[in-house]
Amino acid sequence: MSAPGKIIMIRHGQSAANADTSIYNRVPDYRIPLTPLGVEQARAAGERIRRELDGRQVCVYVSPYLRAHQTLEALNLGSLTERVIEEPRLREQDWANFQISGEIEDQKELRNAYGHFFYRFREGESGSDVYDRISSFMETLYRHWSKPDYAPNTLLVTHGLTMRLFCMRWFHWSVEYFESLNNPDNAAVRTLVRSDQHKYELDIPFSQWVDRRVDETVLDAPPVVF
Repeated sequence: MSAPGKIIMIRHGQSAANADTSIYNRVPDYRIPLTPLGVEQARAAGERIRRELDGRQVCVYVSPYLRAHQTLEALNLGSLTERVIEEPRLREQDWANFQISGEIEDQKELRNAYGHFFYRFREGESGSDVYDRISSFMETLYRHWSKPDYAPNTLLVTHGLTMRLFCMRWFHWSVEYFESLNNPDNAAVRTLVRSDQHKYELDIPFSQWVDRRVDETVLDAPPVVF
């Protein structure tokens, strides 16, 4: 396998729903655009990514959501882009179709109590469902990387939860550790860098809202009070 030197991930820039959650009531999630600020955030991230690529080409996989495509466009990678593949498995976690604010807020509270990985939104997905499709996507990546003409780098233009779950799957993080992680900011970039030993390291760790080790399991969690 000709593994890439860098696997770069970026969360989309600020979307209209990040600025005003009521938009979920009337616009399908996949059609929600970036705000002007989100475009500027993506342009700034593009400068960083171009420096990271240092003139080397990249194969891009992009979520089919409008805000992800607009983020990729604003990155302005130009001739550094070897090809672009729209990848539905990199989409946002499915919560519902048109989302009613009050119901979603109630479910968010339930998710916080139950756990972000296993809680399944009504008419939507759990974090573990997203993990499963990310696992399937990684099998596709391995097949692509086996081709001799594959670009020397990979870029995933996706969503915050998807980024965390990709790293969880790649580094074999435990569920308890995943539960401790905060979402990256809009247009935040994380890079898996390959060492001389062909192992990857994450350049910037995700911040944590509670201190947990990568190998902690449910056995280490506080006991449930019945």
